[in-house]
Amino acid sequence: MLCDSDTGSGKAPQTFDAAWLDVGQTHRLYFEQAGAPNGTAALLLHGGPGSGSSPRQRGFFDPELFCMVQFDQRGCGRSEPLGETAHNHADALIEDIERLRLHLGINRWLVFGGSWGAALALAYAARHRERVSGLILRGLFLTGNADLAWFFHGVSALAPEAHARFMAQIPRRWRRRIVTYLDRCFGACDNETTSRLSAHWQRYEAALSGTRPEAAPSVPSTAPVPAALRAKYRIQAHYLARRCFLGEATVLRAAANLGGVPVALVHGTHDLICRPQNAWRVHRTCAGSRLAWAEHAGHDPYHPASLRLLRNATQCFALHGDFSAWPGAGG
Repeated sequence: MLCDSDTGSGKAPQTFDAAWLDVGQTHRLYFEQAGAPNGTAALLLHGGPGSGSSPRQRGFFDPELFCMVQFDQRGCGRSEPLGETAHNHADALIEDIERLRLHLGINRWLVFGGSWGAALALAYAARHRERVSGLILRGLFLTGNADLAWFFHGVSALAPEAHARFMAQIPRRWRRRIVTYLDRCFGACDNETTSRLSAHWQRYEAALSGTRPEAAPSVPSTAPVPAALRAKYRIQAHYLARRCFLGEATVLRAAANLGGVPVALVHGTHDLICRPQNAWRVHRTCAGSRLAWAEHAGHDPYHPASLRLLRNATQCFALHGDFSAWPGAGG
């Protein structure tokens, strides 16, 4: 549902460190470091839930100024075991972040998160405020019932064909309890069913991610669905069925407790996956935060307007340690 797009080209900074961190309960997290080893520490949190990190996400940062840390959350990407939902919840992820920080010997870091990663960043920062030097959040997801109702139903007003194609995969009796249905299907590990749902879910996301919601073809590819894609949506269904173990009120309370922490918010004005009002609500709740709208951008962080604002935010933080001069003239 709330993915980080990896489409397009662009050379990302190379890693200088890559390994696995054992966090217990059978989980091992894959992590990487890239950029300047002695630069400003920045943690990049991927979206999803379930998407995994990618080198392209490092393109928002100047590799000569930042030491960029990425990790694949439990069950995601190259972390092991892939697709595992046991002992996989928001509290565990928050403590995983702390374990990784201690493992790397980092005192404080700038936390950068998009979509689900933005919600996780807020939850982590509220619990470990003293370890956060600042936050950059884009395409905010608040994890509550309103967000889920919008994504699975409300957006049909703007993307009727994409919505109808996806709903055709859901039995009519389950359409008002769709996240429960998806969680049950992926939990049953029926590869035929989960492959079909994964393919259509991915295409639904893709159709909503840009600014042309009907752009995706109506007939899905007949190519085999990779196990990694099924694992991604298994994790996502597990989290969404439980409001990501947070919920809207918890995320907004976290934002309210971050007054004084430098916070920059970027949201596309045409975001169909996570509504712009999410960013506005966090901005109004988080004292001192700064909000910039990416004009005509959707949920894709690599839209030129979003990309420019996000790069400007990281550059501003590297120079000033806050966002007081951001977004600046011309955004």
